[in-house]
Amino acid sequence: MTAHSESSVFPQKTALVLPGGGSRAAYQVGVLKAISELLPVRAASPFPILVGTSAGAINATEVAIHAHRFRVAVGNLDRVWRNFSVPQVFDASTPTMLKDGMHWLLALISAGWLVAPPPSLFDNSPLRTLLSNNFNFSCIDRSIQRGHLDALAISGAAYNGSRSMFFYQSKSDRQPWVRARHAGAPAQIDLDHLMASVAVPFLFPPVKIGGTPFGDGFYGDGSMRQSTPFSPAIHLGAERILVIATRNKDRPPSGGSKQSPSFGQIFGYMLDALFSDGLYADLERLIQINNILRKSGPVEVEGRVMKPTEVLLIMPSRDISAIARKHVQSLPRSLRVLLRSMGALNAGGSDLMSYLMFESSFTRELIDLGYQDAMSQRSKVLDFIHGKDHSIATDAATLLY
Repeated sequence: MTAHSESSVFPQKTALVLPGGGSRAAYQVGVLKAISELLPVRAASPFPILVGTSAGAINATEVAIHAHRFRVAVGNLDRVWRNFSVPQVFDASTPTMLKDGMHWLLALISAGWLVAPPPSLFDNSPLRTLLSNNFNFSCIDRSIQRGHLDALAISGAAYNGSRSMFFYQSKSDRQPWVRARHAGAPAQIDLDHLMASVAVPFLFPPVKIGGTPFGDGFYGDGSMRQSTPFSPAIHLGAERILVIATRNKDRPPSGGSKQSPSFGQIFGYMLDALFSDGLYADLERLIQINNILRKSGPVEVEGRVMKPTEVLLIMPSRDISAIARKHVQSLPRSLRVLLRSMGALNAGGSDLMSYLMFESSFTRELIDLGYQDAMSQRSKVLDFIHGKDHSIATDAATLLY
């Protein structure tokens, strides 16, 4: 516990950005747990602006619901993620996997004439039930009304509009925005928004959402088409952004391979690009803009004064894919068989495995890793939250390059 009093005031608008990553998002819980222990026991959330994508959207929503007691929110996340099992997220039982396999086979050999292809590989209705039982979405508005939260933004990809959509619930003075490939629309965040944001293409079914400025439509995982993940935080008034990534720095190449990559390896590669590439590209762009603004001074654009946005990035210090390989036996047997048939149980396919490993042995190790990584730089994290020592923003560039 630090010496900060329970009446600590966080002087600047700090946003927490939590990208997607499937089961890797357990790492975010470990980082948040460390931050909660560095603050007073009854402290409110130090993040008035929350932005979540895919599994990160689930973590962000829990913080929003209990924004008045940050440690309670993190404790709830820690309890759920430490006790995760695959059946809580999607149905991977042997009968279901066999039935779905036959459905896919019949749809393929009949070219869709006898039966239409299933909407997804897995049925994630168990996750919907889990979230419904644990989340009281009406408390988001309570957090806003009591001044503990400025805004919560959840991302989704509109299949009918080819754009990235940020649904946000906030104070009434926040205005929607429309850009070439993304937009922000006010909404009462609910279960459908979360289920849409986690709807990884092919793996989980898309979700229909109505009442948007662009009409009703189906939405998928928020990481798709998300080229500017920091945009909602800045639009919603963030002056500083703390990012908790789910991928460590690039691993050194393992050398050439004589075999063509398996489907599992290719799909894992695609998920890695889906969840991480937009984040790091936008981070690089933001750092460049910050450098320009520090030299030129504040610039007015479209009636708004642009000034540097401080960024601190926390990322895993170890290779999460390598950690996943140690826990492969914890997966349900039917899922191991499927992953083996896809070539995802070898070293090259461990990326895919690491995104689907919703098993407690794996998530607990990631929580512990996140906790240790945050505690190892506790002074920087606390200084950042309390608006001190702006020079630490260069750490983001150091980590990036």
